[in-house]
Amino acid sequence: MPVMLEQTLDYLVTNKSGIYFDATLGFGGHSEGILNSLNDDAKLISTDVDLDAFKFSREKFHDDKRIKLYNYNFSQIDIIAKIESVKNFSGVFADLGVSSFQLDNPASGFTYREDAKLDLRMDKSKAINAADILNTFPEEEIADIIYRYGEEKNSRKIARKICEGRNIKKIESTTDLVKIIDEITAPNYRIKTLSRVFQALRIYINDELEVLKLFLEKSVDLLQLGGRIVILSYHSLEDRIVKELFKYETLNCICPKDYPVCKCNKEKRLRILTRKPVTPLPSEIKINFRARSAKLRAAERVYEEKR
Repeated sequence: MPVMLEQTLDYLVTNKSGIYFDATLGFGGHSEGILNSLNDDAKLISTDVDLDAFKFSREKFHDDKRIKLYNYNFSQIDIIAKIESVKNFSGVFADLGVSSFQLDNPASGFTYREDAKLDLRMDKSKAINAADILNTFPEEEIADIIYRYGEEKNSRKIARKICEGRNIKKIESTTDLVKIIDEITAPNYRIKTLSRVFQALRIYINDELEVLKLFLEKSVDLLQLGGRIVILSYHSLEDRIVKELFKYETLNCICPKDYPVCKCNKEKRLRILTRKPVTPLPSEIKINFRARSAKLRAAERVYEEKR
């Protein structure tokens, strides 16, 4: 079930005959909603690095000539635009959450609730998976990953236990990691701690935050005047990046305050449409509990001459 679909479409679609980009195709929920809002002469380009999702959606949309699908990372939006001879987009959208299919399918290796190979790679062609990190990285580096990307205060304690555990038995499955964390975590903190550790490893392996920054910068470059960018995020690290990028793009000067005259070449390129992030309605959370942490931010491409 696509998260906050109605709110997404309200902010995103301003030109029913425009060209749109869905950065996180997944199993086609948001792409389908976007297509249903567009005219026959519109165009939607959607991409996903997950091969299973790409193959599923390719079959799902095979009869709709308005959509083109790519098995690319969304940070390559500029390359995809060149391939499609697209100069500017009417709207760019990204849902940064891990799909329910990935979370529910043990073979994907994203869930700690089922026993599976400890992987966490979105793109399975990447050389290093989660098990490689836990079995080969120094204790200090593992602790840093868990703290920086999971915001877990017990990162050093967890990293120490991981290194003790791997000396006895190689950590290969999600169950292996869960057992280690269970040994040092109080029952009432178990779910939050597991979520943070798995999140941290996933973000690090897939370089998610740097990829997001690159994608956002390129997206603003590719938006036409009046075009919209809409982002759904699910944790504070992602939301902070989106918020800060949007804020930076609203500025038309970044010179130090003591400069008497502006000397920078900064231009205001965005107008923020969501003063505070939009969150799901209680009725949606009741149906889809995983939507509870979603935050939607939207902005519009503008041009403002420097004074």
